[in-house]
Amino acid sequence: MHSFIDNALLSRLASLPIESRVPMMGNVAGKHRSPHRGSSVEFAEYRKYVPGDDTRRLDWKAFARSDRFYIKEFEADTNLRAYFVVDASGSMKFAAKGEAKIQYARKIAASLAYLLVNQGDAAGLSVCTDKLHLEIPPSRRAAHLERFFTTLGKLEPAGETGLLPALHTIAEKIGQRAFIVILSDLFTDPVALGDALQHLRYRKHDISVFHLMDPLEIAFEFDRPHRFVDMEDGTALVAEPNLIADEYKAALRDFLTAVRAKCHDASADYQLVTTDAPLEPLLREFLTARLPKSKH
Repeated sequence: MHSFIDNALLSRLASLPIESRVPMMGNVAGKHRSPHRGSSVEFAEYRKYVPGDDTRRLDWKAFARSDRFYIKEFEADTNLRAYFVVDASGSMKFAAKGEAKIQYARKIAASLAYLLVNQGDAAGLSVCTDKLHLEIPPSRRAAHLERFFTTLGKLEPAGETGLLPALHTIAEKIGQRAFIVILSDLFTDPVALGDALQHLRYRKHDISVFHLMDPLEIAFEFDRPHRFVDMEDGTALVAEPNLIADEYKAALRDFLTAVRAKCHDASADYQLVTTDAPLEPLLREFLTARLPKSKH
């Protein structure tokens, strides 16, 4: 059993479906709206008959009323394809007041992937550093989950982030609309991040961002001089925390504001998550917020 999988938690969340916020296109019949017309049970609209249309979809009641031929169109339902993009750069190893960010990312990705496959949808994995972009294509097969979990479990964060190139690559490679879940501490330029998110939005993907940070990174509570080491490029700085705390907190506040704004501009869900936060309330709130309002 993988340490980041909580079967009891998954059982409690199983009744909450993972819904797409945008129409999806898949290769099997499913429960998510498609941008294409089809023959599901949800009526969409009438349109005039044109030669070549399937005559079985003619609405004879409309013909009787208007003496004209009309075709019934329906919203086609389809399956959801999800890609979990996990940042495996060196800073994701950091753990102080919470657990390691990479471990928290494993828990979110594994839990949501399990729930997706359990409801008949497909989950894939994309792992990125500056030297690695490993992809496991989405699959609906239950056996596929073991490969997904094993790959997550073997991640060894190192080096600088490769998140932005990975997002651009995903935007270019994925032809069908998909659910993109980003798990990262987002230690990158917010403007460049915004460009990558807009690229995904242009491709009409449904984007969710889990911004993972250790509580100490936010509170910056140190009481004596420290040697601060960049876990991505190895550079170090010795500083007196009391002298830089205000400046640090102001810079962090500006950074978080900019990241949140870029996510909002790209119509992406944004969750700032500290790695000491209980997982179940986080996931339950996330899933509930995605439900159509009539299901809340």
